[in-house]
Amino acid sequence: MFSIGDFAKHGRVSVRMLRHYDAIGLLRPAHVDPFSGYRSYTGEQLARLNRVIALKDLGFTLTQVQEILDAEIGADELRGMLRLRRAELEAAIEADEARLKAVEARLRSIESEGTMPSEDVVVKSLPAVRVAELTGTASGYVNDEIGPIVQGLYKELFGALGPITPSGPLIAYYEDDTDGERVLIHAAVPISAQTDGTEGFSTVRLAEVPTAATILHRGSMATALSSYQALAKWVDAHGYRTSGPAREFYLECPEDGDKWVTELQQPITKA
Repeated sequence: MFSIGDFAKHGRVSVRMLRHYDAIGLLRPAHVDPFSGYRSYTGEQLARLNRVIALKDLGFTLTQVQEILDAEIGADELRGMLRLRRAELEAAIEADEARLKAVEARLRSIESEGTMPSEDVVVKSLPAVRVAELTGTASGYVNDEIGPIVQGLYKELFGALGPITPSGPLIAYYEDDTDGERVLIHAAVPISAQTDGTEGFSTVRLAEVPTAATILHRGSMATALSSYQALAKWVDAHGYRTSGPAREFYLECPEDGDKWVTELQQPITKA
């Protein structure tokens, strides 16, 4: 048997924590000396301690931990619970990281107030292009709402393309839905192959845009706010108005989203 100090050392916890677990009935010592009150533990009790710490670290309350352990859940079921909890925590971390990127993008927009990136904006025409596309809707132009939908649409689109090879970079564009309350999302890819309408996607010809203001955005689309706002300020300051949905032209899309290069294209006309 182990003294409480040795048991704490082997379990990588504090003596104070073990005393607390004893007090609430979560992990009782195997033996308590009736005269000295010294607590002793067995090596087999490390298994219960490991479960306690794992469940607590995954966000379960001590009351929930006790209920789970007292129910004598098997190792396989416990592993399943832990995997599910881990997936929930990973999703929460991912959502927090996305929110942090949105905050950083908003801060960059604030920091760039009063500047006009005229040297970064290029005015040019956009050629007509034939694309395969899928559409979806979002409740607004918030990146953490649009981003997952765009990703899902492209995953479905590439599954539907099958042997058809894209003939150019991906293009996404957005417009207000007919009800004025939602955003219609278009995930598109240029194609040259013939289609017959049975492929599982729509074939659309995006018309030529005679004049568009464009700017390169480098980094994740979660941080594109400052680039979009810089482009909007340039359009307004130079006497133009928008004349159609903005497009995102994905020039480079490596696995690391922070290394993406995207051309933001805003059709314009003289105000």
